[in-house]
Amino acid sequence: MAEYAFLYELYEDGYFPDHVVDKGRAILLRLCEQIEAEQPKDLAALYTLTDAATDEFNLLEAEFDAAGSEIETVAREAIGEDFWFVATSYGFTGADGERLIANREW
Repeated sequence: MAEYAFLYELYEDGYFPDHVVDKGRAILLRLCEQIEAEQPKDLAALYTLTDAATDEFNLLEAEFDAAGSEIETVAREAIGEDFWFVATSYGFTGADGERLIANREW
């Protein structure tokens, strides 16, 4: 998973500061590490992990704002797609894409 281009769309768009996007990529990599370490047995356990990762993204909102950016439609979609990629890559093909990031504030 470390080789996957997480948040590629955000890196390609100058509106999103790379140093903040790097923190988002780190969140997604930590999510992968947690899934590998904890091996959630069902969707409820997976959603517990994705909820925590979403909380971390919520904390990045202030950093995006400070850098003249924000978590808006393009960013939300890219983040959601990467959460979906993670879930399905670990065998959770029945995961609800919206639920993966359901506790979002953005």
